[in-house]
Amino acid sequence: MIYSGEQEPSIRLIEDTLLPDVRLESVDPFNPVVVHHAPSGWTVLGAGNYAAVFEHPMLPGKVVKIYAPGRPGWQEECDVYEKLGQHPAYSTLYAADVHGEHGYLVLKKLEGKTFYNCLRDGTRIPEKAVRDVDKALDYARSRGLNPKDVHGKNVMLKDGRGLVVDISDFLQEGPCIMWKDLKKAYFKLYKPLMPKRAFPMPDWSMNLIRFLYRRLRKKSRLDGRHPQGKRYKAKPRKSG
Repeated sequence: MIYSGEQEPSIRLIEDTLLPDVRLESVDPFNPVVVHHAPSGWTVLGAGNYAAVFEHPMLPGKVVKIYAPGRPGWQEECDVYEKLGQHPAYSTLYAADVHGEHGYLVLKKLEGKTFYNCLRDGTRIPEKAVRDVDKALDYARSRGLNPKDVHGKNVMLKDGRGLVVDISDFLQEGPCIMWKDLKKAYFKLYKPLMPKRAFPMPDWSMNLIRFLYRRLRKKSRLDGRHPQGKRYKAKPRKSG
């Protein structure tokens, strides 16, 4: 068990009411996990390729991230939060443990809207938010980490500032191609072409952009222009 100021009643709530009955599955490591059942009182906030995030009204300001059975990453994410320490653009790890077949983390809830959803509903993304994310990634590098897999669905806008939601891949090697590409698109396309009153982009257009981008990235990898990252092997955590 890893603690950082988390109270025992919160852990009991998680381990007594959420973990025994939650059912989630990672069918494909390249697609979000599927939550088949969330126990009463728990709400699914979102899902990534290896884990899903839940909240409960008795845990205000906190969320619980649960890794799907058989998927790696729990130990690495704990290590990343330990290295990051406190920073306003990142969440805070309150507690983490492995319970049965699930590794879980209790995290500070980050409020806001992802850059992706800003594009969908027409919320303008200010340059300050993009710069904030850049500075947060530089901070992570200064702590011995390597920001990876940073894209429009895991960076967030809150009160005009930028936040980084997902740090689970910060122990990978190689450059963060997606963030570099997103910044390039922001400064070359979004900022000069998007009117001050941003307009919403329909789902079909977002899906088309995503499809074309993935095709372009795949071609670039085959051409040798985009090196692929490799996950470091997690070090065993010392007891006590």
